[in-house]
Amino acid sequence: MLVHVINIIVLILIPMIIIHIRGHSFSLIGAIFVCFIYSILFMKLWSYVQVNMWCRHEGISPKSTKTRKRTQSISIAQLQNNNAHKNDPDAIDEMMKETHKPERLIQYPQNLHLTDLLYFLFAPTLCYELNFPRTSRIRKRFLLKRILEVVIGVNVVMALFQQWMIPSVRNSLTPFSNMDVANATVRLLKLAIPNHLVWLCIFYLLFHSFMNLLGELLQFADRNFYCDWWNANSIDTFWRNWNMPVHRWCVRHLYIPVVDMGFGKTAASITVFFISAFFHEYLVSVPLRMFKVWAFMGMMAQLPLSWISNYAKVHFGPRWGNTIVWSSLIIGQPLAIMMYYHDYVVMHFNDVLVEA
Repeated sequence: MLVHVINIIVLILIPMIIIHIRGHSFSLIGAIFVCFIYSILFMKLWSYVQVNMWCRHEGISPKSTKTRKRTQSISIAQLQNNNAHKNDPDAIDEMMKETHKPERLIQYPQNLHLTDLLYFLFAPTLCYELNFPRTSRIRKRFLLKRILEVVIGVNVVMALFQQWMIPSVRNSLTPFSNMDVANATVRLLKLAIPNHLVWLCIFYLLFHSFMNLLGELLQFADRNFYCDWWNANSIDTFWRNWNMPVHRWCVRHLYIPVVDMGFGKTAASITVFFISAFFHEYLVSVPLRMFKVWAFMGMMAQLPLSWISNYAKVHFGPRWGNTIVWSSLIIGQPLAIMMYYHDYVVMHFNDVLVEA
């Protein structure tokens, strides 16, 4: 187990060392992509090691699978067929045979082979299971729609970023440096609009288009990548709904193990937000080659903000809680961007600014 822990720690340190030494060889987008991939690998390998450890200790499949076979959902066509033949027992039996096809369940240690690991590494999930739910075929029309969404969406995001966000960020440098609160606030609000549009587009591209594309190619049936986070009436609900793969990973591999160790739920929640804050800072500071704590502090600030949103929901109604959620999204992100941009320019281009 110690070797596995050392391996995943070294894995997360590799981008930090290489980008710090040879940062000129990476573009900003390229460095962010590398850190993003290594963060995913870290969480996937953590899950893989922990689940197999549970199997070794218990001698059975992990609690998340419970050795229970996941059956496919009945499609609309099958339901219509069922209604059409509701008085025909033979037709109903035939439909149920097609719906519940027997599959051989993999048991530990039969899962310990390269093919199983590679499938998990590419699958759109962070939580390892010995038996993933699978679809019966690849839907070509659905796949084509997701490909078109990815291609068009990437171009839309790049256009918004280059033509709207970058000029707004550049114009915020002078008032932010001079601590001109009035003009800095104006720049913040001007940046909030394109930033939020880009964030929404990236969310749709990643969690709907790309992850469904990947799931369709791999015939991965569990497509619950997000819930209705836009209706969240508290910060807690937002973080539980907007990124389901990470939420499941945090609950399964952080929250529950911490509680099982004898700590309280509050300590477990703080641990989850601390690890999340570390990765948010990791994805920003390492590509920028400067180690600030704005993203880390922003994530840790979600704990008191969660209490405030819950208080507003209880005493003033759920709409006020939802207002706090949206306000934190619209204002918090551009504020962090402005702070990081200011520090980045001062750190890397201070000589040019002084000469100018």
